Amino acid sequence: MLERMTFKDPRAGAVARLAALAADETRAACLLALLDGRAWTAGELARHCGVAASTLSEHLGKLVGGGLLAEERQGRHRYVRLADARVAQLVEDLAAHIAPDAAEPPRGLRQSGANSAMARGRTCYDHLAGRLGIAVTDALTARGLLRQDTGFALTDAGLDWFGALGADLGRRGRRPLARACLDWTERRPHLAGAAGAALCRHLLDQGWCVRIGSSRAVQVTGAGERALTDLLGIDTATLR
Repeated sequence: MLERMTFKDPRAGAVARLAALAADETRAACLLALLDGRAWTAGELARHCGVAASTLSEHLGKLVGGGLLAEERQGRHRYVRLADARVAQLVEDLAAHIAPDAAEPPRGLRQSGANSAMARGRTCYDHLAGRLGIAVTDALTARGLLRQDTGFALTDAGLDWFGALGADLGRRGRRPLARACLDWTERRPHLAGAAGAALCRHLLDQGWCVRIGSSRAVQVTGAGERALTDLLGIDTATLR
């Protein structure tokens, strides 16, 4: 009788180790917080996660060692951030697979308000998400600037639109120009990739969007409402 032969995928061990890095609530909280695209000090993350600095330091060591975070030191301060856009995509994709009723309910009015602000508009690492991100994506598609039928791709008109806007697409390296990112609150894809990053950066630089406190939430300003209406015909009432 022939013995059945099995072949284990050589990537299995690496995938298991990667999954184990996120399989801890404190480390998951760090990754989600760092989706704002900024560098945080270890102390800021410890307070955010509600753990002791010594405990968080152990977790950060594992995340840095596993390649999910990058760190740098300035004087006595230790800063950490997501290693790159691929890590941000991985974290956001994991969050998008969580059923809405599986998340913990907000604790009090303050957290409820923060959740509403995040759902209205936020940054997803370096691009726009929430209702704002979806509204921009839909408007770009409706105007023939973005295609979604065969995956996300800017049209020639879309390339010209970004050029006229003055938003640098930074088409260097291997990062895709346009990519679909599943929005975990809207359950629909929004624009990511170099184009998504360029548009988010432009809106913030122009003061059309501003960050709300130290969170990922962003708010469209009065000037931003007028600009988005003029440029993309977006009904700004949906962004309030």
